[in-house]
Amino acid sequence: MTGTAAIGGGGAASQIQHPDGRVELGPAVTLPANGFTNDDLLPVPVAGRTWTTYNFLALWVGMAHNIPSWTLASGLVALGMDWKQAVLTIALGNLIVLGPMLLTGHAGTKYGIPFPVFARASFGLRGANLPALVRAAVACAWFGIQTWIGGSGIFLLAGKLFGESWRTAAEFGGHPWTLWLSFLLFWAVQIAIIHRGMDTLRKVENWAAPFVIVGAVALLAWIAVKAGGLGTLLSQPSELGWGSGFWKVFFPGLMGMIGFWATLSLNIPDFTRFGGSQRAQALGQALGLPTTMTAFAVLSVLVTSGSEAVYGTAIWDPIELTAKIDSVPGILFALVTVLVATLSVNIAANVVSPAYDLANLAPRLINFRTGALITGVVGIAIFPWKLLSSPEMYIFTWLGLVGGLLGTVAGILIADYWIIRRTRLDLAALYTPGAGPYWYRAGWNWRAVLSFGVGGLLAVGGSYSTVDSAGVATGPFPVGGLIPVLKPLADYGWAVGFTVGVLLYTVLSLDSRTRQG
Repeated sequence: MTGTAAIGGGGAASQIQHPDGRVELGPAVTLPANGFTNDDLLPVPVAGRTWTTYNFLALWVGMAHNIPSWTLASGLVALGMDWKQAVLTIALGNLIVLGPMLLTGHAGTKYGIPFPVFARASFGLRGANLPALVRAAVACAWFGIQTWIGGSGIFLLAGKLFGESWRTAAEFGGHPWTLWLSFLLFWAVQIAIIHRGMDTLRKVENWAAPFVIVGAVALLAWIAVKAGGLGTLLSQPSELGWGSGFWKVFFPGLMGMIGFWATLSLNIPDFTRFGGSQRAQALGQALGLPTTMTAFAVLSVLVTSGSEAVYGTAIWDPIELTAKIDSVPGILFALVTVLVATLSVNIAANVVSPAYDLANLAPRLINFRTGALITGVVGIAIFPWKLLSSPEMYIFTWLGLVGGLLGTVAGILIADYWIIRRTRLDLAALYTPGAGPYWYRAGWNWRAVLSFGVGGLLAVGGSYSTVDSAGVATGPFPVGGLIPVLKPLADYGWAVGFTVGVLLYTVLSLDSRTRQG
Protein backbone atom coordinates (compact mmCIF):
# COMPACT_ATOMS: atom_id res chain seq x y z
CA MET A 1 0.00 0.00 0.00
CA THR A 2 0.99 3.59 -0.46
CA GLY A 3 0.40 6.51 1.85
CA THR A 4 -1.14 9.67 0.40
CA ALA A 5 -1.29 13.16 1.84
CA ALA A 6 -4.69 13.92 3.27
CA ILE A 7 -6.36 16.85 1.59
CA GLY A 8 -7.21 19.55 4.06
CA GLY A 9 -4.10 19.54 6.22
CA GLY A 10 -4.29 16.10 7.80
CA GLY A 11 -0.66 15.21 7.07
CA ALA A 12 0.94 12.43 5.05
CA ALA A 13 -0.09 9.69 7.47
CA SER A 14 -3.68 10.80 8.02
CA GLN A 15 -5.08 8.38 5.43
CA ILE A 16 -3.69 5.47 3.48
CA GLN A 17 -4.63 4.59 -0.08
CA HIS A 18 -4.33 0.95 -1.10
CA PRO A 19 -3.36 -0.21 -4.59
CA ASP A 20 -6.99 -1.01 -5.42
CA GLY A 21 -7.97 2.60 -4.65
CA ARG A 22 -9.66 2.03 -1.30
CA VAL A 23 -8.73 4.49 1.43
CA GLU A 24 -8.64 4.21 5.22
CA LEU A 25 -7.45 6.30 8.14
CA GLY A 26 -3.76 6.07 9.00
CA PRO A 27 -2.86 3.94 12.05
CA ALA A 28 -1.75 6.97 14.06
CA VAL A 29 -4.99 8.89 13.51
CA THR A 30 -7.35 9.23 16.46
CA LEU A 31 -10.55 11.09 15.76
CA PRO A 32 -11.71 13.36 18.60
CA ALA A 33 -14.77 12.38 20.63
CA ASN A 34 -17.29 15.01 19.59
CA GLY A 35 -20.82 15.42 18.34
CA PHE A 36 -19.91 14.09 14.90
CA THR A 37 -18.37 10.73 15.76
CA ASN A 38 -19.41 7.35 17.10
CA ASP A 39 -18.39 3.76 16.35
CA ASP A 40 -21.16 3.22 13.77
CA LEU A 41 -20.28 6.33 11.75
CA LEU A 42 -16.51 5.78 11.63
CA PRO A 43 -14.93 4.58 8.36
CA VAL A 44 -14.86 0.82 8.02
CA PRO A 45 -11.20 -0.33 7.94
CA VAL A 46 -10.16 -2.00 4.70
CA ALA A 47 -9.80 -5.29 6.56
CA GLY A 48 -13.51 -5.06 7.45
CA ARG A 49 -14.66 -4.45 3.87
CA THR A 50 -15.40 -8.03 2.90
CA TRP A 51 -18.68 -8.03 0.94
CA THR A 52 -18.35 -9.87 -2.36
CA THR A 53 -20.18 -9.59 -5.68
CA TYR A 54 -22.60 -12.26 -4.46
CA ASN A 55 -23.35 -10.33 -1.27
CA PHE A 56 -24.42 -7.28 -3.28
CA LEU A 57 -26.29 -9.42 -5.80
CA ALA A 58 -28.11 -11.19 -2.96
CA LEU A 59 -28.88 -7.85 -1.31
CA TRP A 60 -30.65 -6.62 -4.42
CA VAL A 61 -32.44 -9.90 -5.09
CA GLY A 62 -33.70 -9.82 -1.52
CA MET A 63 -34.80 -6.19 -1.77
CA ALA A 64 -36.36 -6.40 -5.24
CA HIS A 65 -38.45 -9.50 -4.51
CA ASN A 66 -41.23 -7.94 -2.45
CA ILE A 67 -44.94 -7.35 -2.73
CA PRO A 68 -44.82 -3.71 -3.97
CA SER A 69 -42.27 -4.79 -6.63
CA TRP A 70 -44.57 -7.63 -7.67
CA THR A 71 -47.46 -5.24 -8.22
CA LEU A 72 -45.52 -2.56 -10.13
CA ALA A 73 -46.52 -4.03 -13.47
CA SER A 74 -50.17 -4.16 -12.42
CA GLY A 75 -50.29 -0.40 -11.92
CA LEU A 76 -48.95 0.22 -15.43
CA VAL A 77 -51.29 -2.34 -17.00
CA ALA A 78 -54.20 -0.72 -15.15
CA LEU A 79 -53.21 2.57 -16.81
CA GLY A 80 -53.63 0.97 -20.23
CA MET A 81 -50.23 -0.52 -21.07
CA ASP A 82 -49.90 -4.08 -22.27
CA TRP A 83 -47.49 -6.38 -20.43
CA LYS A 84 -44.62 -5.72 -22.84
CA GLN A 85 -44.88 -1.94 -22.40
CA ALA A 86 -45.09 -2.33 -18.61
CA VAL A 87 -42.01 -4.53 -18.44
CA LEU A 88 -40.12 -2.19 -20.77
CA THR A 89 -40.93 0.80 -18.54
CA ILE A 90 -39.82 -1.06 -15.42
CA ALA A 91 -36.58 -2.24 -17.04
CA LEU A 92 -35.68 1.21 -18.34
CA GLY A 93 -36.46 2.90 -15.02
CA ASN A 94 -34.17 0.54 -13.15
CA LEU A 95 -31.37 0.92 -15.68
CA ILE A 96 -31.56 4.70 -15.23
CA VAL A 97 -31.54 4.60 -11.42
CA LEU A 98 -28.62 2.17 -11.50
CA GLY A 99 -26.41 5.07 -12.65
CA PRO A 100 -26.77 7.21 -9.50
CA MET A 101 -26.64 4.01 -7.45
CA LEU A 102 -23.15 3.17 -8.77
CA LEU A 103 -21.90 6.76 -8.60
CA THR A 104 -22.82 7.28 -4.94
CA GLY A 105 -21.91 3.69 -4.05
CA HIS A 106 -18.34 4.34 -5.19
CA ALA A 107 -17.71 6.64 -2.21
CA GLY A 108 -18.85 4.00 0.25
CA THR A 109 -16.43 1.38 -1.03
CA LYS A 110 -13.52 3.80 -1.49
CA TYR A 111 -13.74 5.43 1.94
CA GLY A 112 -15.81 3.03 4.05
CA ILE A 113 -18.28 5.76 5.07
CA PRO A 114 -22.10 5.68 5.39
CA PHE A 115 -24.46 8.02 3.54
CA PRO A 116 -24.82 10.77 6.22
CA VAL A 117 -21.03 11.10 6.53
CA PHE A 118 -20.71 11.14 2.73
CA ALA A 119 -23.29 13.97 2.64
CA ARG A 120 -21.06 16.05 4.94
CA ALA A 121 -18.68 16.66 2.03
CA SER A 122 -21.33 18.57 0.08
CA PHE A 123 -23.80 19.84 2.71
CA GLY A 124 -21.36 20.42 5.59
CA LEU A 125 -20.95 18.58 8.88
CA ARG A 126 -24.17 20.04 10.25
CA GLY A 127 -25.93 20.54 6.95
CA ALA A 128 -25.75 16.80 6.21
CA ASN A 129 -28.60 16.35 8.68
CA LEU A 130 -30.95 17.99 6.14
CA PRO A 131 -30.77 15.27 3.45
CA ALA A 132 -30.25 12.59 6.10
CA LEU A 133 -33.48 13.43 7.91
CA VAL A 134 -35.44 13.67 4.65
CA ARG A 135 -34.19 10.20 3.76
CA ALA A 136 -34.87 8.91 7.30
CA ALA A 137 -38.44 10.22 7.30
CA VAL A 138 -39.21 8.42 4.04
CA ALA A 139 -37.64 5.21 5.31
CA CYS A 140 -39.51 5.27 8.62
CA ALA A 141 -42.82 5.65 6.80
CA TRP A 142 -42.00 2.84 4.39
CA PHE A 143 -40.86 0.62 7.27
CA GLY A 144 -44.29 0.96 8.83
CA ILE A 145 -46.08 0.36 5.52
CA GLN A 146 -44.05 -2.74 4.67
CA THR A 147 -44.45 -4.08 8.22
CA TRP A 148 -48.22 -3.69 7.97
CA ILE A 149 -48.15 -5.50 4.61
CA GLY A 150 -46.10 -8.33 6.11
CA GLY A 151 -48.36 -8.52 9.17
CA SER A 152 -51.42 -8.61 6.91
CA GLY A 153 -49.83 -11.50 5.03
CA ILE A 154 -49.37 -13.42 8.28
CA PHE A 155 -52.97 -12.66 9.27
CA LEU A 156 -54.48 -13.75 5.96
CA LEU A 157 -52.45 -16.91 5.44
CA ALA A 158 -52.61 -17.94 9.11
CA GLY A 159 -56.38 -17.69 8.80
CA LYS A 160 -56.24 -20.53 6.30
CA LEU A 161 -54.54 -22.67 8.96
CA PHE A 162 -56.46 -21.63 12.09
CA GLY A 163 -59.90 -21.23 10.58
CA GLU A 164 -62.66 -18.66 10.60
CA SER A 165 -62.23 -17.72 14.27
CA TRP A 166 -58.79 -16.25 13.48
CA ARG A 167 -60.14 -13.99 10.75
CA THR A 168 -63.27 -12.93 12.66
CA ALA A 169 -61.68 -12.31 16.07
CA ALA A 170 -62.90 -9.39 18.18
CA GLU A 171 -61.97 -6.05 16.70
CA PHE A 172 -59.81 -3.38 18.25
CA GLY A 173 -59.23 -0.06 16.54
CA GLY A 174 -61.19 -1.21 13.51
CA HIS A 175 -59.22 -4.43 12.93
CA PRO A 176 -59.29 -7.95 14.44
CA TRP A 177 -56.90 -8.32 17.38
CA THR A 178 -55.28 -11.20 15.49
CA LEU A 179 -54.25 -8.74 12.76
CA TRP A 180 -52.64 -6.47 15.37
CA LEU A 181 -50.86 -9.50 16.82
CA SER A 182 -49.56 -10.48 13.37
CA PHE A 183 -48.33 -6.94 12.78
CA LEU A 184 -46.51 -6.73 16.11
CA LEU A 185 -44.93 -10.19 15.72
CA PHE A 186 -43.54 -9.26 12.33
CA TRP A 187 -42.29 -5.94 13.72
CA ALA A 188 -40.49 -7.70 16.58
CA VAL A 189 -38.76 -10.20 14.27
CA GLN A 190 -37.33 -7.39 12.15
CA ILE A 191 -36.08 -5.39 15.13
CA ALA A 192 -34.44 -8.51 16.59
CA ILE A 193 -32.52 -9.17 13.34
CA ILE A 194 -31.32 -5.62 12.80
CA HIS A 195 -30.32 -5.33 16.46
CA ARG A 196 -27.66 -7.97 15.80
CA GLY A 197 -25.91 -5.70 13.30
CA MET A 198 -24.91 -5.50 9.65
CA ASP A 199 -23.17 -8.87 9.51
CA THR A 200 -26.41 -10.60 10.51
CA LEU A 201 -28.20 -8.61 7.82
CA ARG A 202 -25.70 -9.83 5.22
CA LYS A 203 -26.28 -13.44 6.26
CA VAL A 204 -30.07 -13.03 6.16
CA GLU A 205 -29.93 -11.52 2.66
CA ASN A 206 -27.63 -14.31 1.45
CA TRP A 207 -30.15 -17.07 2.16
CA ALA A 208 -33.30 -14.98 1.67
CA ALA A 209 -32.49 -14.18 -1.97
CA PRO A 210 -32.52 -17.75 -3.35
CA PHE A 211 -35.42 -18.74 -1.07
CA VAL A 212 -37.66 -15.99 -2.46
CA ILE A 213 -36.74 -16.89 -6.04
CA VAL A 214 -37.69 -20.51 -5.42
CA GLY A 215 -40.97 -19.39 -3.83
CA ALA A 216 -41.89 -17.15 -6.77
CA VAL A 217 -41.09 -19.85 -9.33
CA ALA A 218 -43.10 -22.36 -7.29
CA LEU A 219 -46.08 -19.97 -7.37
CA LEU A 220 -45.74 -19.76 -11.16
CA ALA A 221 -45.59 -23.56 -11.48
CA TRP A 222 -48.67 -23.97 -9.25
CA ILE A 223 -50.82 -21.48 -11.18
CA ALA A 224 -49.62 -22.81 -14.55
CA VAL A 225 -50.70 -26.34 -13.61
CA LYS A 226 -54.11 -25.13 -12.44
CA ALA A 227 -54.56 -22.99 -15.55
CA GLY A 228 -53.39 -25.55 -18.09
CA GLY A 229 -51.48 -22.62 -19.57
CA LEU A 230 -51.01 -18.97 -18.73
CA GLY A 231 -54.32 -17.55 -19.84
CA THR A 232 -55.12 -14.62 -22.06
CA LEU A 233 -53.39 -11.71 -20.36
CA LEU A 234 -50.26 -11.98 -22.49
CA SER A 235 -52.28 -11.59 -25.67
CA GLN A 236 -54.23 -8.51 -24.53
CA PRO A 237 -53.41 -5.49 -26.75
CA SER A 238 -52.34 -2.17 -25.31
CA GLU A 239 -55.17 0.31 -24.74
CA LEU A 240 -52.69 3.13 -25.39
CA GLY A 241 -50.93 1.93 -28.52
CA TRP A 242 -47.57 3.55 -29.17
CA GLY A 243 -48.82 7.04 -29.91
CA SER A 244 -49.31 10.15 -27.79
CA GLY A 245 -51.53 8.29 -25.34
CA PHE A 246 -48.68 5.94 -24.47
CA TRP A 247 -46.13 8.69 -23.93
CA LYS A 248 -48.46 10.57 -21.57
CA VAL A 249 -48.49 7.51 -19.33
CA PHE A 250 -44.92 6.38 -20.01
CA PHE A 251 -43.03 9.37 -18.60
CA PRO A 252 -44.90 9.63 -15.27
CA GLY A 253 -44.70 5.83 -15.04
CA LEU A 254 -40.96 5.93 -15.71
CA MET A 255 -40.47 8.54 -12.96
CA GLY A 256 -42.43 6.28 -10.63
CA MET A 257 -40.15 3.33 -11.42
CA ILE A 258 -37.09 5.50 -10.78
CA GLY A 259 -38.65 6.91 -7.62
CA PHE A 260 -39.23 3.38 -6.33
CA TRP A 261 -35.48 3.06 -5.61
CA ALA A 262 -34.61 6.78 -5.39
CA THR A 263 -34.15 6.31 -1.66
CA LEU A 264 -31.45 3.65 -2.11
CA SER A 265 -29.65 5.77 -4.72
CA LEU A 266 -28.81 8.07 -1.80
CA ASN A 267 -27.94 5.70 1.01
CA ILE A 268 -26.34 2.85 -0.97
CA PRO A 269 -22.99 3.84 0.67
CA ASP A 270 -24.48 2.38 3.87
CA PHE A 271 -23.92 -1.01 2.19
CA THR A 272 -21.07 -0.41 -0.24
CA ARG A 273 -18.87 0.77 2.67
CA PHE A 274 -18.43 -2.95 3.35
CA GLY A 275 -17.42 -3.69 -0.28
CA GLY A 276 -14.32 -5.79 -0.89
CA SER A 277 -13.65 -3.89 -4.12
CA GLN A 278 -15.26 -1.42 -6.50
CA ARG A 279 -15.73 -4.27 -8.96
CA ALA A 280 -17.64 -6.29 -6.36
CA GLN A 281 -20.12 -3.53 -5.56
CA ALA A 282 -20.54 -2.34 -9.16
CA LEU A 283 -20.92 -5.80 -10.70
CA GLY A 284 -23.13 -7.02 -7.86
CA GLN A 285 -25.47 -4.05 -8.23
CA ALA A 286 -25.51 -4.20 -12.04
CA LEU A 287 -26.37 -7.91 -11.96
CA GLY A 288 -28.81 -7.54 -9.09
CA LEU A 289 -30.99 -4.44 -9.63
CA PRO A 290 -32.17 -4.08 -13.26
CA THR A 291 -32.16 -7.79 -14.08
CA THR A 292 -33.98 -8.83 -10.92
CA MET A 293 -36.62 -6.12 -11.09
CA THR A 294 -37.31 -6.86 -14.76
CA ALA A 295 -37.44 -10.63 -14.26
CA PHE A 296 -39.73 -10.18 -11.26
CA ALA A 297 -42.07 -8.00 -13.34
CA VAL A 298 -42.23 -10.69 -16.03
CA LEU A 299 -42.86 -13.34 -13.39
CA SER A 300 -45.69 -11.32 -11.84
CA VAL A 301 -47.32 -10.85 -15.25
CA LEU A 302 -47.13 -14.59 -15.98
CA VAL A 303 -48.59 -15.56 -12.62
CA THR A 304 -51.35 -12.96 -12.88
CA SER A 305 -52.16 -14.21 -16.38
CA GLY A 306 -52.59 -17.69 -14.98
CA SER A 307 -54.81 -16.42 -12.17
CA GLU A 308 -57.10 -14.80 -14.72
CA ALA A 309 -57.44 -18.10 -16.55
CA VAL A 310 -58.22 -20.00 -13.32
CA TYR A 311 -60.38 -17.53 -11.37
CA GLY A 312 -61.82 -15.36 -14.14
CA THR A 313 -60.13 -12.21 -12.88
CA ALA A 314 -56.54 -11.03 -12.70
CA ILE A 315 -55.23 -11.33 -9.11
CA TRP A 316 -52.17 -9.09 -8.82
CA ASP A 317 -51.76 -9.34 -5.04
CA PRO A 318 -49.56 -12.41 -4.35
CA ILE A 319 -50.91 -12.73 -0.78
CA GLU A 320 -54.49 -12.84 -2.03
CA LEU A 321 -53.49 -15.40 -4.65
CA THR A 322 -51.52 -17.67 -2.30
CA ALA A 323 -54.47 -17.62 0.11
CA LYS A 324 -56.29 -19.70 -2.51
CA ILE A 325 -53.85 -22.59 -2.06
CA ASP A 326 -55.70 -25.55 -0.53
CA SER A 327 -52.92 -27.68 0.98
CA VAL A 328 -51.53 -26.97 4.44
CA PRO A 329 -47.87 -27.50 3.35
CA GLY A 330 -48.46 -25.14 0.43
CA ILE A 331 -49.93 -22.47 2.70
CA LEU A 332 -47.02 -22.79 5.14
CA PHE A 333 -44.47 -22.48 2.33
CA ALA A 334 -46.30 -19.47 0.90
CA LEU A 335 -46.47 -17.86 4.34
CA VAL A 336 -42.73 -18.23 4.90
CA THR A 337 -41.99 -16.94 1.40
CA VAL A 338 -44.11 -13.81 1.90
CA LEU A 339 -42.49 -13.16 5.27
CA VAL A 340 -38.94 -13.62 3.98
CA ALA A 341 -39.60 -11.43 0.93
CA THR A 342 -41.05 -8.59 2.97
CA LEU A 343 -38.52 -8.91 5.78
CA SER A 344 -35.48 -8.85 3.49
CA VAL A 345 -36.48 -5.64 1.72
CA ASN A 346 -37.79 -3.88 4.79
CA ILE A 347 -34.71 -4.36 6.93
CA ALA A 348 -32.24 -3.53 4.18
CA ALA A 349 -34.09 -0.65 2.53
CA ASN A 350 -35.99 0.93 5.41
CA VAL A 351 -34.08 0.30 8.64
CA VAL A 352 -30.38 0.53 7.83
CA SER A 353 -30.58 4.05 6.39
CA PRO A 354 -32.57 5.80 9.14
CA ALA A 355 -30.49 4.01 11.76
CA TYR A 356 -27.35 5.67 10.38
CA ASP A 357 -29.18 8.94 9.66
CA LEU A 358 -30.47 9.25 13.22
CA ALA A 359 -27.04 8.31 14.61
CA ASN A 360 -25.60 11.18 12.53
CA LEU A 361 -28.09 13.57 14.14
CA ALA A 362 -26.85 12.89 17.68
CA PRO A 363 -23.83 10.54 17.65
CA ARG A 364 -23.27 10.77 21.40
CA LEU A 365 -26.81 9.63 22.19
CA ILE A 366 -27.78 7.41 19.25
CA ASN A 367 -25.89 4.47 17.82
CA PHE A 368 -26.93 2.18 14.97
CA ARG A 369 -29.04 -0.13 17.15
CA THR A 370 -30.76 2.76 18.92
CA GLY A 371 -31.49 4.37 15.57
CA ALA A 372 -33.02 1.12 14.32
CA LEU A 373 -35.27 0.94 17.38
CA ILE A 374 -36.38 4.56 16.89
CA THR A 375 -37.18 3.70 13.27
CA GLY A 376 -39.32 0.80 14.43
CA VAL A 377 -41.23 2.97 16.88
CA VAL A 378 -41.78 5.76 14.36
CA GLY A 379 -42.90 3.13 11.84
CA ILE A 380 -45.79 2.31 14.16
CA ALA A 381 -46.44 5.91 15.19
CA ILE A 382 -47.17 7.03 11.61
CA PHE A 383 -50.21 4.68 11.57
CA PRO A 384 -49.28 2.74 8.39
CA TRP A 385 -52.75 1.16 8.26
CA LYS A 386 -54.13 4.64 7.63
CA LEU A 387 -51.54 5.39 4.95
CA LEU A 388 -52.56 2.24 3.10
CA SER A 389 -56.25 3.10 3.32
CA SER A 390 -55.89 5.77 0.61
CA PRO A 391 -53.12 4.89 -1.87
CA GLU A 392 -53.76 7.82 -4.21
CA MET A 393 -53.44 10.47 -1.52
CA TYR A 394 -50.89 9.00 0.87
CA ILE A 395 -48.62 6.68 -1.09
CA PHE A 396 -48.48 7.51 -4.77
CA THR A 397 -48.75 11.28 -4.31
CA TRP A 398 -46.30 11.12 -1.42
CA LEU A 399 -43.83 9.02 -3.41
CA GLY A 400 -43.94 11.54 -6.21
CA LEU A 401 -43.03 14.28 -3.76
CA VAL A 402 -40.16 12.45 -2.10
CA GLY A 403 -38.88 11.24 -5.48
CA GLY A 404 -38.36 14.83 -6.61
CA LEU A 405 -36.66 15.82 -3.35
CA LEU A 406 -34.41 12.76 -3.23
CA GLY A 407 -33.47 13.18 -6.89
CA THR A 408 -32.25 16.69 -6.07
CA VAL A 409 -30.09 15.40 -3.21
CA ALA A 410 -28.62 12.68 -5.44
CA GLY A 411 -27.67 15.28 -8.03
CA ILE A 412 -25.88 17.41 -5.42
CA LEU A 413 -23.97 14.46 -3.94
CA ILE A 414 -22.82 13.23 -7.35
CA ALA A 415 -21.84 16.71 -8.58
CA ASP A 416 -19.77 17.36 -5.45
CA TYR A 417 -18.03 13.98 -5.38
CA TRP A 418 -17.39 13.41 -9.08
CA ILE A 419 -17.24 16.87 -10.67
CA ILE A 420 -15.97 19.18 -7.93
CA ARG A 421 -13.76 16.86 -5.84
CA ARG A 422 -12.93 14.20 -8.46
CA THR A 423 -13.59 11.46 -5.84
CA ARG A 424 -10.97 12.86 -3.41
CA LEU A 425 -12.08 13.23 0.20
CA ASP A 426 -10.28 13.97 3.46
CA LEU A 427 -11.53 11.29 5.85
CA ALA A 428 -10.42 12.92 9.08
CA ALA A 429 -11.96 16.27 8.08
CA LEU A 430 -15.37 14.60 7.63
CA TYR A 431 -15.44 14.12 11.42
CA THR A 432 -13.71 17.32 12.54
CA PRO A 433 -15.78 20.45 13.23
CA GLY A 434 -14.54 24.03 13.29
CA ALA A 435 -12.05 23.83 10.42
CA GLY A 436 -11.28 22.01 7.22
CA PRO A 437 -12.97 21.86 3.83
CA TYR A 438 -16.34 20.54 5.09
CA TRP A 439 -17.08 23.03 7.86
CA TYR A 440 -18.08 25.80 5.42
CA ARG A 441 -20.07 28.38 7.43
CA ALA A 442 -20.86 27.02 10.89
CA GLY A 443 -21.16 23.53 9.41
CA TRP A 444 -23.51 24.43 6.54
CA ASN A 445 -22.74 24.74 2.82
CA TRP A 446 -25.12 27.36 1.46
CA ARG A 447 -24.47 26.15 -2.12
CA ALA A 448 -25.92 22.72 -1.36
CA VAL A 449 -28.85 24.13 0.62
CA LEU A 450 -29.73 26.60 -2.14
CA SER A 451 -29.44 23.92 -4.81
CA PHE A 452 -31.68 21.62 -2.76
CA GLY A 453 -34.27 24.36 -2.31
CA VAL A 454 -34.38 25.36 -5.98
CA GLY A 455 -34.26 21.80 -7.30
CA GLY A 456 -36.89 20.61 -4.85
CA LEU A 457 -39.20 23.51 -5.68
CA LEU A 458 -38.98 22.90 -9.44
CA ALA A 459 -39.40 19.15 -8.98
CA VAL A 460 -42.46 19.14 -6.72
CA GLY A 461 -43.84 22.68 -6.84
CA GLY A 462 -46.21 21.77 -9.67
CA SER A 463 -47.69 18.74 -7.87
CA TYR A 464 -51.31 18.28 -8.85
CA SER A 465 -54.23 15.91 -8.38
CA THR A 466 -56.17 14.18 -11.11
CA VAL A 467 -59.97 13.96 -11.02
CA ASP A 468 -62.23 10.91 -10.97
CA SER A 469 -65.24 10.29 -13.18
CA ALA A 470 -67.32 12.59 -10.97
CA GLY A 471 -64.83 15.42 -11.36
CA VAL A 472 -63.59 15.15 -7.76
CA ALA A 473 -59.86 15.56 -7.07
CA THR A 474 -58.24 12.24 -6.09
CA GLY A 475 -55.38 13.78 -4.12
CA PRO A 476 -54.55 16.61 -1.74
CA PHE A 477 -53.27 19.09 -4.35
CA PRO A 478 -55.12 21.55 -6.59
CA VAL A 479 -56.01 20.10 -9.98
CA GLY A 480 -54.14 23.00 -11.59
CA GLY A 481 -51.04 22.35 -9.49
CA LEU A 482 -49.64 23.93 -6.31
CA ILE A 483 -47.75 26.40 -8.51
CA PRO A 484 -49.59 26.23 -11.85
CA VAL A 485 -46.66 27.41 -13.96
CA LEU A 486 -44.61 24.43 -12.66
CA LYS A 487 -47.32 21.83 -13.34
CA PRO A 488 -45.71 20.63 -16.62
CA LEU A 489 -42.61 19.60 -14.61
CA ALA A 490 -44.53 17.57 -12.03
CA ASP A 491 -44.60 14.36 -14.08
CA TYR A 492 -40.80 14.44 -14.38
CA GLY A 493 -40.04 15.20 -10.71
CA TRP A 494 -37.03 12.96 -10.14
CA ALA A 495 -35.38 13.90 -13.44
CA VAL A 496 -35.99 17.61 -12.85
CA GLY A 497 -34.63 17.49 -9.30
CA PHE A 498 -31.58 15.45 -10.28
CA THR A 499 -30.70 17.67 -13.25
CA VAL A 500 -31.11 20.92 -11.34
CA GLY A 501 -29.12 19.51 -8.41
CA VAL A 502 -26.19 18.59 -10.64
CA LEU A 503 -26.13 21.76 -12.73
CA LEU A 504 -26.85 24.40 -10.09
CA TYR A 505 -24.52 22.94 -7.46
CA THR A 506 -21.72 22.63 -10.02
CA VAL A 507 -22.09 26.23 -11.16
CA LEU A 508 -22.20 27.55 -7.59
CA SER A 509 -19.20 25.46 -6.51
CA LEU A 510 -16.71 26.16 -9.27
CA ASP A 511 -14.29 28.24 -7.20
CA SER A 512 -11.06 27.52 -5.39
CA ARG A 513 -12.67 27.33 -1.95
CA THR A 514 -14.57 24.12 -2.76
CA ARG A 515 -11.89 22.39 -4.77
CA GLN A 516 -9.56 19.78 -3.37
CA GLY A 517 -6.22 19.33 -5.03
